[in-house]
Amino acid sequence: MRLQRTRDMDMCSGPVFMKILRFSLPIMAMNFLQLIFNAADMIVVGRFSGSEALAAVGATGALINLIINTFMGLSVGTSVVVAQDYGARDWRGVNRSVHTSILLSAVGGVAVMLIGLFFSSPMLRMMGTPDDILDLANIYMIIIFIGVPASMIYNFGAAVLRAVGDSRHPMYYLIITGAINVVLNMIFVIVFHWNVVGVALATIISQYISVVLIIVCLMRSDGAIQLSLRHLCIDKEKTLRIVKIGLPAGLQSALFSVSNVLIQSAINSFGSTLIAANSASGNIEGLIGTTMNAFSNAAITFVGQNMGAKKYTRIDRVAKCCTVLVFATWIILGAVILIFGEPLLMIYTADPAVVELGMIRMRVMMVVYFSCGIMNVFPGLTRGMGFSMLPMFCTLIGCCVMRIVWLVTAFAWYPTVMVLFMCYPVTWSIAAVGQVISYFYARKKVFARGDMVPDEA
Repeated sequence: MRLQRTRDMDMCSGPVFMKILRFSLPIMAMNFLQLIFNAADMIVVGRFSGSEALAAVGATGALINLIINTFMGLSVGTSVVVAQDYGARDWRGVNRSVHTSILLSAVGGVAVMLIGLFFSSPMLRMMGTPDDILDLANIYMIIIFIGVPASMIYNFGAAVLRAVGDSRHPMYYLIITGAINVVLNMIFVIVFHWNVVGVALATIISQYISVVLIIVCLMRSDGAIQLSLRHLCIDKEKTLRIVKIGLPAGLQSALFSVSNVLIQSAINSFGSTLIAANSASGNIEGLIGTTMNAFSNAAITFVGQNMGAKKYTRIDRVAKCCTVLVFATWIILGAVILIFGEPLLMIYTADPAVVELGMIRMRVMMVVYFSCGIMNVFPGLTRGMGFSMLPMFCTLIGCCVMRIVWLVTAFAWYPTVMVLFMCYPVTWSIAAVGQVISYFYARKKVFARGDMVPDEA
């Protein structure tokens, strides 16, 4: 089966809005499915292994993201570099980027796995993870990190496909591996009673299946993105471009995760009930967050290709469309989450205390969740133009620094659950303003180049 001709999307001409929506819908579906599969992990472990097991899984999320995201951010560099080469019709450059990216992802995945295996236990202790869930959380993390190499390669491969306009095949593979994950969850947890061990094993098995699917897809593709394992190499010029854009993106994600680790440490101080509530509520809120993330992916790819084609006026159109879609998502899905929050939380747990605390978080988060979308989409626009340091500094100041300030001032003065959760919307809003300013600065620099190609559309 040959895939190339069926997946290309012309992002450099014609109307923008419907193309962004068409490109984003498979990513939304993929993110929704990932959310559902993650929810299945938590529902199965929460219902059949208890609140402590649910809290153990939830307590690891921020720490896992902290360790993984620095390297995973390089996949953003892959998206931008491949998209720019593709927009410029530099087919040899696209092929070199693909082979460099896949090898980088494999090397990075092994490095992250080793870091996670060695440092998971001491870092969980540093975060103040409660003793009643510490051992379970540590076992879960160790198993999850064994699957990191597969996760890294899959994400880089999916970034390559999205960069040329194919957002569908990654979705197909997630459907297959997600279904396998859910089935294995039920077998390992309900039948074999392996609690968090079963959930983690199901996750990494599905991850290694997904990497096989994405590699086979790239190997069987036509044209510039076709992968040949014997041609895997580190191209110096492509590596530098990927790292220049991807490393700041990874550092931004890592800094964001640092702030989340600090907040998770504060949550841990309230005990396992709040940890479970925070985990379940956060999983539900992912419904809106992952939708907005699809628009961020679209922003990177559309801007990247139009930068390569030097059609700079289309960048403004992409920005306007993505902003409208962020606000529409907030209004529609935010309302759904608030209205059906309690019954959704009750799917995860029968503990009324967990449900009550989960609803407190939801109400606080949904007030200005659009600012989270703006904070995520505008860095995609800026990075697509080739500017990656600016979004990183905005995240450093708006999220990491300001969250620390919030924790040592407002939360220290009023150590309540409500004040703790308010840290999120306050810092989202500050970071969002900075990201919008960064976008306009980058836009001004790009338009000043004087090499723009007129847009015939």
